[in-house]
Amino acid sequence: MHLLAATPGAVEGGAAPVDRAQTPADLVVLSAADTELAALAEARAAMADPPGLRLASLAHLAHPLSVDLHLERCATRSRLVVARILGGAGYWRYGLAQYSARLHAAGVPFVALPGDDRPDAELRALSTVGDGDYAALWAFLVEGGAANAAGFLAHAKAMIAGTERPPGARPLLRAGVYWPGTGVSDLAGLRPAWVEGAPVVPVVFYRALLQGAGLAPVNQLVKALLRRGQNPLPVFVASLKDPVSQATLAGLFAAAPPAAILNCTAFAVASPDGGGGVDNPLTVNDAPVIQVVLSGGTEAAWAEGTRGLSATDIAMNVALPEVDGRILSRAVSFKGEAFFDAATECPITAYQARGDRVAFVAELAARWTRLRCTPAAARKVALVLANYPNRDGRLANGVGLDTPAATAHVLGLMAEAGYAVEGAPADGAGLMARLMAGPTNWLTDRAGREGGEVLPMAAYRAWFDAQDWEVRRQVTDRW
Repeated sequence: MHLLAATPGAVEGGAAPVDRAQTPADLVVLSAADTELAALAEARAAMADPPGLRLASLAHLAHPLSVDLHLERCATRSRLVVARILGGAGYWRYGLAQYSARLHAAGVPFVALPGDDRPDAELRALSTVGDGDYAALWAFLVEGGAANAAGFLAHAKAMIAGTERPPGARPLLRAGVYWPGTGVSDLAGLRPAWVEGAPVVPVVFYRALLQGAGLAPVNQLVKALLRRGQNPLPVFVASLKDPVSQATLAGLFAAAPPAAILNCTAFAVASPDGGGGVDNPLTVNDAPVIQVVLSGGTEAAWAEGTRGLSATDIAMNVALPEVDGRILSRAVSFKGEAFFDAATECPITAYQARGDRVAFVAELAARWTRLRCTPAAARKVALVLANYPNRDGRLANGVGLDTPAATAHVLGLMAEAGYAVEGAPADGAGLMARLMAGPTNWLTDRAGREGGEVLPMAAYRAWFDAQDWEVRRQVTDRW
């Protein structure tokens, strides 16, 4: 006996059967890439005379019963089926076997395409269309982007109707400039929206977001930076280790030196073990590189979880980027069902930006650009040392490190660099003596110690009242 999930997408990982309940159409497209499905849905909506289209995520066709139901009710009654398989035939063995056999028996053309740009002889052998149509459909999806998504649908429509095929796919640059509403652009195309003399803040993101429909967080970052008087420079890259992408970044940064960089790509360029590797294209002009997290999880999981981001997000977007010395900001978007597209009978999953967190990151970038323009003597720098309870032996503690001596040394270096450092202790012992002269977490005689810093109540209230209601509630309840 099988139990079916009533809501598509509600079954985590597709481990249980899901009844997609889709009706037949001219064209059925199956893909594991949410951004690809979203791009095709957008392209269909923009076409004057689109083919009837059904879209389905392979995540919802992982169970054999899901495959059988979709074939019976939709695929075998449609006119053309395209499946894009990332990872080869082994990723979806039962599905491929059933779709190829049953569609062949029903006389429905079937196209099994690789999920990347590498040929797959096994997938080609399972397909029942000519080489020209196979290559054309594959090229449209490999290149990606709005124009190629529309070209894919137009080519499929021509195949179904038996008419002349439209022009082929348009190559999409491996790296380049992007602008909201314009698409692929260049520096000259951006400058009319810029303010003369304002700081340039590149927003570096993966080319895959441009290939699919994942640009919502990038678009919001661009708008938020403009509102704060910054000149945003959105740049898409295949990878920070890709030679073409590196050369593109180098050329753009030479023509428009960045004051700060918002980086939305994951991983690191440097090797975690400290070994040699590829040059980091972001370390130019001494600009601070601020890591922006585009979470692969849902907003609900982030909000309800005790550690916020998932282990995968933390590894890819927090831990590894620290190897490159990036400054962590916060997650500005999460993946979730944006809407149910009735025309394709498919829930569209996309990056959904959080406006308040986008605003925080844009403001953080603006403050870094202002700080870079501030003379060293006018900058305010805090060195934060540990003050563990309950004894002074834990003050400024760092396992295996001489933290007091290092702090005194840093203060000396800052004074040499022009920072306003007055009365700095000469060594670690002097620093510790000064710290312990004031109140610490050593409870025994803390009340009798004089000195330390006092935060006026008005300043505390101004800061506290600006926090989210939930933060204020938790603090108030705790105290």
